[in-house]
Amino acid sequence: MWFWWFMFVCDMLVPATFIICGRVMWRQTPQKINRRVGYHSNRSMKNLETWKFANEHCGRLWWRIGWVMLPLSVLVHIPFIHASADTIGTVGGILCAVQSLFLIISAIPTEAALRRTFTEDGEYREQV
Repeated sequence: MWFWWFMFVCDMLVPATFIICGRVMWRQTPQKINRRVGYHSNRSMKNLETWKFANEHCGRLWWRIGWVMLPLSVLVHIPFIHASADTIGTVGGILCAVQSLFLIISAIPTEAALRRTFTEDGEYREQV
């Protein structure tokens, strides 16, 4: 039973990180472009406008994903509460991998939003 609790807590860390980091990126975007904190891509680091837009967009996305992922992760763990340690470890590992995949996938809509909003030079596109 202790291993189930251990895996449960470990698998709740990813959604909690999404929620907390998403909220910080969304509401407290770093004021300077840097390589340590924030959403990093060539397009997002063109200028301060693209930097702020990308961090706010990705932060909102992470915040939403985290709140959806949290109860779903709980629901995945509940049926395995009395399973063997191998089963719990396998389920927990798969869940953690799927959760982490969302971290990578979240770059796709953020880059698409940057592409729709800004030109290649980082200037706002004219509204048609």
